[in-house]
Amino acid sequence: MTEQPAPRMIFVNLPVADLPTSIAFYEAVGAVRNNEFGDDSAQMVSFSETIHAMLLTHDRFRGFTPRAIPDAHETAQVLLCLSETSRQAVNSMVDRALAAGGTEPNPTQDHGFMYGRNFADPDGHIWEVMWMDVAAAMAAGKEEPAAA
Repeated sequence: MTEQPAPRMIFVNLPVADLPTSIAFYEAVGAVRNNEFGDDSAQMVSFSETIHAMLLTHDRFRGFTPRAIPDAHETAQVLLCLSETSRQAVNSMVDRALAAGGTEPNPTQDHGFMYGRNFADPDGHIWEVMWMDVAAAMAAGKEEPAAA
């Protein structure tokens, strides 16, 4: 029997202006703090066993790259996306983010088989939260004419 590789993990490194505020925000959204990977300049929070965010003070973040830290309230370098199990779960996560001080910078997307909302954290980093009915999405894709 062929051994299956371990699931790959992702660690999203985010520069944050106020580490305690960011930790509280992500905990309110549903991420879990991992105290084994944290100090006064960094804190890991986890959305699942394979999805983690490293919240880094600006000084700590600068230790990883000489590039300027963009103001995520003004520019977008990346859009992060988390899947959810239902439309209600999408709404629940985004509503928790808004209640914790986040904003919803982009309109809701509802394509029937796919539903998504988004939130920006206190530093302006945008997280898309989406649900998709994969079977309906595949069926919809088969109905569209092939590109010439």
